[in-house]
Amino acid sequence: MTAAPAPAFDLPGWEHIYSGKVRDLYRPSGRTDGPLLVVASDRVSAFDHVLEPGIPGKGALLTALSRWWFAQLDVPNHLVSPASAGIEMPSAVANRAMLVQPLEMFPIECVVRGYLTGSGWKEYQTTGAVCGIPIVPGLKNGDRLPKPIYTPAWKAPMGEHDENISYERTVELVGAEVAETLRDLSLSVFERASAIAEARGVILADTKFEFGRDSDGVIRLADEVLTSDSSRFWDAQGYDSGVRDQSFDKQIVRDWLAANWDQTGTPPALPEAIVERTSARYAELIDRLTSA
Repeated sequence: MTAAPAPAFDLPGWEHIYSGKVRDLYRPSGRTDGPLLVVASDRVSAFDHVLEPGIPGKGALLTALSRWWFAQLDVPNHLVSPASAGIEMPSAVANRAMLVQPLEMFPIECVVRGYLTGSGWKEYQTTGAVCGIPIVPGLKNGDRLPKPIYTPAWKAPMGEHDENISYERTVELVGAEVAETLRDLSLSVFERASAIAEARGVILADTKFEFGRDSDGVIRLADEVLTSDSSRFWDAQGYDSGVRDQSFDKQIVRDWLAANWDQTGTPPALPEAIVERTSARYAELIDRLTSA
């Protein structure tokens, strides 16, 4: 199992309590309640490994994009206003941090796929289905699905592979009412986000959402949302002309790693050219979406 990375920042007045592949979580020193600080590092992960080096400026770009998307979506989320909470954001991470409500997170990654690509394409070639959901025959890699499909996954601990699960399994994990709410929210947010992206010349091919429940029982959209790390975004003009690999996400990293590593042992360091290309595509996406 891969160990959790060390936090990217030592923040006076804040206690580090958890690190994921990309984000570090803090709370005000001496407190056990109240808002938490989520800091997006420049770390990049692929195939369940944190890679070296990171992508310069990535954390700030992902945070800005998440904030922007939260503002576009009419669904409860976990953001907290620092002013209303009486908390001053640490200046060292102000552009890459979000103050959020503590939530009871559901152990499910709520994946929605609008296009046939990635692992879904591989499965479709073999079985004619994606995550066990039958799909019409005759589709090609990158084709749009007849309608978006909900393909949840179990969120595995650090260093382990997330596992695709059936909808029925989500019912077993969180109960029928919550499972239905997570599915319906995910499909609704995907539809809204797809329309927003399409109007800006960007295709949202697929994404994953995470949700949690607050102390009042409200289910809230949490973590990052619709970023280059959690989603596949494609250039619509390129797609329409038959070029289906003009992505605005870390697919550049995945492709290079798949071609240069057999997924045993420690992953190789990313070449400078791959880091630069990835950084440029992240920046282009946020410009495309937010400047329209």
